[in-house]
Amino acid sequence: MLLVIAVVVLPGALRAQEAAPVLAAADEMLLFRDIPSVVGASKYEQKISEAPSAVSIITALDIKKYGYRTLADLLRSVRSFYVTYDRNYTYMGVRGFGRPADYNTRILVLIDGHRANDNVYDGAYIGTESIIDIDLVDRVEVIRGPGSSLYGSNAFFAVVNVITKRGRDLKGGEASAEAGSYSTYKGRATYGDRFANGVEAIVSATGYDSRGQRLYYTEYDAPATNNGVTSNTDYDRFQSLFAKISHHDMTLSGAYLSRTKGIPTGAFFTDFNDPRNKTMDERAYLDLKYERSLSARTEVSARISFDRYRYEGDYLYTGIMNKDTGAGDWLSTEVRVVRNYFEKHRIIAGAEYQGNLKQDQENYDVNPYLSIMPKDERRSRNAAVYVQDEITLSQSMILNAGVRYDDFYTFGGTTNPRLALIYNTADRSTVKMLYGSAFRAPNAFELYWHTATTAANPELTPEKIKTYELVYEKYFAARTHASVAGYYYRISDLITQTETAPGSGITIFRNIDDVTARGLELAANTASQNGIEGRISYTVQRAEDKMTGEPLTNSPAQMAKLNLSVPVMADKMFLGFEEQYMGRRRTANGSFTNDFAVTNLTLYTQNILKQFEVSASIYNLFDRQFGDPVSLDFIQNTVLQDGRSYRLKLVYSF
Repeated sequence: MLLVIAVVVLPGALRAQEAAPVLAAADEMLLFRDIPSVVGASKYEQKISEAPSAVSIITALDIKKYGYRTLADLLRSVRSFYVTYDRNYTYMGVRGFGRPADYNTRILVLIDGHRANDNVYDGAYIGTESIIDIDLVDRVEVIRGPGSSLYGSNAFFAVVNVITKRGRDLKGGEASAEAGSYSTYKGRATYGDRFANGVEAIVSATGYDSRGQRLYYTEYDAPATNNGVTSNTDYDRFQSLFAKISHHDMTLSGAYLSRTKGIPTGAFFTDFNDPRNKTMDERAYLDLKYERSLSARTEVSARISFDRYRYEGDYLYTGIMNKDTGAGDWLSTEVRVVRNYFEKHRIIAGAEYQGNLKQDQENYDVNPYLSIMPKDERRSRNAAVYVQDEITLSQSMILNAGVRYDDFYTFGGTTNPRLALIYNTADRSTVKMLYGSAFRAPNAFELYWHTATTAANPELTPEKIKTYELVYEKYFAARTHASVAGYYYRISDLITQTETAPGSGITIFRNIDDVTARGLELAANTASQNGIEGRISYTVQRAEDKMTGEPLTNSPAQMAKLNLSVPVMADKMFLGFEEQYMGRRRTANGSFTNDFAVTNLTLYTQNILKQFEVSASIYNLFDRQFGDPVSLDFIQNTVLQDGRSYRLKLVYSF
């Protein structure tokens, strides 16, 4: 695979480099226009070459050309990221850290800058449980490294900023219909436009239903458990709404999702092959944002939002239904000022507040009624102030320094800085030397969950990480970009579930683990004048427990990815090819999975039939069998992933 990557990309990059002339200053400025911009790295728009992070951007056209169905599909294609699925929720790992069943608490997901992680489990949802339909995404900014200096908790390893489409991107109505393997169907209706009175709006509704698969698990291969076969238990359904309306300086946006997922795996040691085992998630938010330029040098913004999260799990034990619930409501505000001084300094300063109005948990058996965990009702709050200064030291040198102080009701205060020295040369090369610290606050589940076999620990303190990174990026004349990034991070006070005492059988969350990791990321992307586009990446990494020296669970030592889009008919038909390789991963019992490679193909057409777009995708083309590591809440050591599957999609614009 790596040989294929080298053959496809490197010759083109070298030819572009050889053909690049010596540039005058004016020509250099023209070429730098090709460098994309990012918003989420500093909370204002800047070129990627000036951002204090290693950044990747995936666009709406990429989503179409490669047939991405969810945010999880998109993140699978991004360097240093990987995704696992336990047939209930979808989890993302990055730079060697991806604990099974972690609910993505150490990565912050934003939707147009709005925090999407919930306030009970700190979960960031990226599969069919994501609140935003992937078809409504304009682009996704993947910002690696610690982001607590701007965003606070959860911005531990990375920030994923999902930027949604605007009304002007549609200029009318759009309807889409999809059909795929496992009796999977999806429909969407969207309308958006920018009107003469200055109002711009988009509104969309989506429905999804999948019957799922008939699955076999050797761990349940006994007559009492249907010989390991489960049917009608892998179902997945959701309904979602999204709306955004803006007028001059004001933008009001909101989203809603209700999702039900069957659990076919017998997770949490429930009765196997019973369709009543399921989880239900409901998520909603309303966000009002104000942005205004007071002068050529000063911009101000403010936002206020309300969020709601509801979770309910139905788990059957020897015929008795157990209910597990979580409920969160929270109100958030932020005020931010960006000020430019003498074209040498750009200072951003802001303050945030989050009031958690509800953080409730409960667990009980339904009939006969038995309280397992009496209803635990909590309220809390946290506030923060931050400042960042971008200083132009010379025509080619930028110093970016920032710090944020967070104060939490539960544990007190924490301060996290970030420092970046960025050097841009005349030949379109960029060197970034980056340092940052970040934290993750213990969530309500870790602090207060308690039953007969689990204990609460309100004395938990935040996890902390320090990251050092060196990035080299090169922009060639022929729209080709290559990068090399090396990093080292150290995590202390990692929150881990352990026994209260050896052999007690009672577990508790404690700050007991330390982790170190180092890695190297190689990447390149190119786009030719004849429409061929491609990107490749290779990652080698090692993340290990500092005490034992053992590699972490679900941590691949190597990953390689290749995306290639070829125009079959100019501007009308494209063939998207995707190859993803993942090395072996350690499982919860200490064994290792096999390495594997998955191939996806998508044929995407536009403008062949007026007002229609059609795409056909084959996922896991060669039907490769592989499993993802899961947590100790499963009898299985790994859970088998989908084999070859298909999807046909039709979009009509009117």
